Amino acid sequence: MGLNISAGPRRAAVSRTTTETSVQMEWRVDGTGHYQVRTTIPFLDHMLIVFAKHGLFDLTLEAKGDTEIDDHHTIEDVGIVLGEAVAAALGDKAGIARFGWATIPLDETLAQVAVDLSGRPYLVYNVPLPSRYIKTFDLGLFEDFFQAWVNHGGFNLHINLLYGRNPHHIMEAIFKAFAKALDQATRHDQRVSGVLSTKGSL
Repeated sequence: MGLNISAGPRRAAVSRTTTETSVQMEWRVDGTGHYQVRTTIPFLDHMLIVFAKHGLFDLTLEAKGDTEIDDHHTIEDVGIVLGEAVAAALGDKAGIARFGWATIPLDETLAQVAVDLSGRPYLVYNVPLPSRYIKTFDLGLFEDFFQAWVNHGGFNLHINLLYGRNPHHIMEAIFKAFAKALDQATRHDQRVSGVLSTKGSL
């Protein structure tokens, strides 16, 4: 049991095993949107595929957990592993744009996400849902998911639902907006020497 991380330039492989879950993943920042995702939670799979495709990240992820008890452990631990991958793949964050933002529509829904790869974890999550459930899946667990991602990735994330009616559209617009914002924030900017901070570190 435990956490194992290996990283190269702008890529990372992370595995985490506990008595509750087992998660293995590989993430490449400069990808093409290739994905292979299996978490045993179909709606989570759908959202992670949306994230990889629209962020143009290459993502391979497999997770198993005690979903016979609750989906919470698996959802949160996938967030933890994704956060560790972000931190490992970006290293000292030299040359990256640091900030990213996107406002994404999906039919009647409009979602806004902003990211700062600051090294300081903080989540603002303003997502009032007309219904918390899609089939038996509790959409409220995504706040815990993003909190885990932020805590272990070390970044500032603001997620705001501007409006929306359909819960599926709401979550999909959020994941698309997050993907585009993170893609923007992780891009190399040739004008940036070192890290984009007056302190000299992120």
